[in-house]
Parts: sequence; C-alpha cells; structure tokens
Amino acid sequence: MATRTREFIISNDVNTDWFASAGFGVFIHFGHAAHRGWELSWQMTGGVEGQHPPREPVACDEYFANAAEFDPQDFDAVEWARIIADSGAAYAVFTAKHHDGFAMFDTRLSDYSIAKTSPFGRDLTAELVAALREAGVRIGLYLSLPDWYHAEYPRMTDETVTKPYRIGSYQRVSEAQWKRYRAFFIGQLTELLTNYGVVDVLWLDGEFEHTPEEWDFAEIRRLVASLQPGCVVNDRCVGFGDFATPEQQIPERVPAGPWEICMTMTDSWGWVPDDGPWKSTPSILATLAETVSSGGNLLLNVGPRGDGRIPEEAASRLDDIGQWIRRNASAVYGSISRPADLRAPLPLGRKIDSDGEHVFVYCTLRPWDSITVSNIPVRRIESVHVVGDSRTLDFVGIASLPEVHAGKADPRGELVITIPPDVADLLAPVIDIVLRDEQSPTPLTTHG
Repeated sequence: MATRTREFIISNDVNTDWFASAGFGVFIHFGHAAHRGWELSWQMTGGVEGQHPPREPVACDEYFANAAEFDPQDFDAVEWARIIADSGAAYAVFTAKHHDGFAMFDTRLSDYSIAKTSPFGRDLTAELVAALREAGVRIGLYLSLPDWYHAEYPRMTDETVTKPYRIGSYQRVSEAQWKRYRAFFIGQLTELLTNYGVVDVLWLDGEFEHTPEEWDFAEIRRLVASLQPGCVVNDRCVGFGDFATPEQQIPERVPAGPWEICMTMTDSWGWVPDDGPWKSTPSILATLAETVSSGGNLLLNVGPRGDGRIPEEAASRLDDIGQWIRRNASAVYGSISRPADLRAPLPLGRKIDSDGEHVFVYCTLRPWDSITVSNIPVRRIESVHVVGDSRTLDFVGIASLPEVHAGKADPRGELVITIPPDVADLLAPVIDIVLRDEQSPTPLTTHG
C-alpha cells in the first residue's frame, strides 16, 4: 500500500452511522505469498522506494508460480471468526484479491485463484464470510484495483518493474487493452458484490497507478450503489468514498467525516516470520484509545500463516484487546469525538448519550496519584468513576478565579482526580467524568 492524500465525499445515500460508531475492526491480509513467508505482492518489487522496511525482491515468475503450492489446510473459518469476534471487532476486512492478482475467492473470470490454481480448491472467502456473519461481525471485502498478474494490465515482469517499486513507474498499455482490463475488474467486483451476501465495506486499494478518470470511480460507485446500496466505500475510490483511510499512523489533523487508521502489528501486512518486532498490547491499546477518542476506527491487521492458522502472537494480542474492549465498551463504541476545549496529559474523548455527557480519560500511560483535566465546567461535574467498575473516584473541582470574578454562571477550571494504586495498575484504564446537562446551583469545590 502507498500513502497518498485523497479527496473524498460522503454519499448522501449511504448511512455511515454504524461505521462511525464501530471503534475497532480487523484487517486480514492473506494470500499465497504466506506459503513462503513473503510479503503479499510487494515481495516481487523489494518493497516501495522510501518506505520501511526494504525487502529482498523475488523474481516475478517465481512469485506467481508459488500459487500452485499454496494449500492452507489448517484454515478454520469458524476459529478465525471466533478470534475476531472475541477481539471486540465490529467489522473485518479480508483481502479477496491483492495487487498480485491471486483471487482468494472462486472467480469465473480467471483461473488464477485459490479455488482453481491452489491445491486448496475451495472458496476461502465464502467460508470466512459465512463464519464472520454467523459470529455477528460485519463484512468488509478488499479488492485491489491493479492486477499485476493480468496480461492486459499488463503482467508485472522483472524487466518492467522498478525494484524497489517507484510510484508512477508502472508500464502503460493501449486504450483497447485498458478497456478490456477495466471490464475484467468490473466483472470481479460484480462477483464479490453479488455472491457473498450483504457486504458492509468495500475496501479498494492501488488507485495510485492510474488517474481517477482512467479508473472511472463514478462508474464503480454507481455499481456498488446498485448491488449493495448499504455498503460504505473507502476514499481510495477517489472522489466517491465514504471514509478516509490514513495508514500506519494517526494523522495530525482529524479527517472530516468518518475515518479509520489501518495498522499492522509488525512491519508487514502478510505473514513474514522473520519480520520486525511485534507491537505490544499496551502500544496497540494506546493507538486504539487515541483513535477512538478522536472519532475514528482502528483497523488492526492480521497476516495469517501459510498453513491457514492465525499466528499465536496475533491471537494473543487480539484476545487482550477483546478483554480491554469488553471492560471499556462505552468508551470505544458509539459517537465519540475529541473535546477541543479540554486539556489533559492523556487522550480525551467526549460522548453524549441517553445517560448524559461523558468525558473519557484514556490512561494509556500509567497515571501516578492524580490526573488533572483543565478548562472543564467544574460546576457540572456529577461523578467520576472507572469505566467497567462501579467504584467512584475522589476528585476536586477548582473554578478558575478570573471566571469566578467575572461572575460566570458556568465557570471552567481544573478537575483533579485521585487515582488509587489498584486503578493505576490496570491495563490502560479509562476514567469517565459524567457532566450534568445543567449547572449546579452552588459552586463545586470538592467531592470524595
């Protein structure tokens, strides 16, 4: 994947409320490259110029031929779905086809697929989609716009690709070839949108190899609307997407509208056994907290092993995340936004629901004996407690003297929350500050 700024719109016809409230999802990058422990697609190119990590390039013919040996006999769709559902993921996105052109579904338009080329001989996408749906997880399908195996894209060769890959260097084809390739792409997209039940998310990728006009994203969006009217589409459908997709890092400025950050647990998207170190659970939770407190979703990637099993390192982290989300569900799911008017040394999120207004403090760093939230309306503080715990916390609300002297009815000031040692020892605890809709009749000074 390559980072690129994309303009996008929010479709007037698609309800994105569920997506904007999802909080957490799981990305699954799986293909025949996992059989050899190669990065998906990008191993052919030795990675992307200027991006980490560099990779040892594999000859294109050798890479493509590897598909005939791919046989993930330990794949268990129900077990995958259980792990994903237990992680607290509201949705999962699966690579139905990556840039290398190898279809992980039974396509009638190509023999280069897991159902025909691979000894596995089954429609893995269909099995996974059915299991995820049964587990209550919404369905997302990833489809690459480029197809580096297709003869008329054209097929990638060692002579025609720069190694490492350089944006803008890909070989062009004639207008007639491009027209035929576009028809092939539309055909595979149609298969995915008609043969797998309700598709909640379409995740396109690889738009950087051609212009938006060449891809004709307007036509693609019309097709999605006709076949899956409730499906949300990412911003790599340039000009016609419903949500933004910053990659591997949280943007400095929160995108307008719905958004998600997709992030790996290691340095790779696919299964690369000698990859860099795994991100720790606390590190992932810090990213999740920073993301959901800013109104976004974290789409955390898993690269299954070549035999079809989810790596233990990934499964254990997903289990940890699931336990954390179950404890802190109210601070993960729902319409949460970053409160620009408040300040604290930790991520803050604001949520208004039937219980009132909540300000969440995500303790992604171990708090000491207290936490201070500044510029908060101190007379409206009703209670402070640990999310997922019935205990209330002691606090002191101190109104700003200039606001008191000015006679403001709803003065702001500092809230100092006492953090007991057993709360500080929890894994990334979340503090819930509940605010009244109306100010108290008398100044608030202390509580505890």
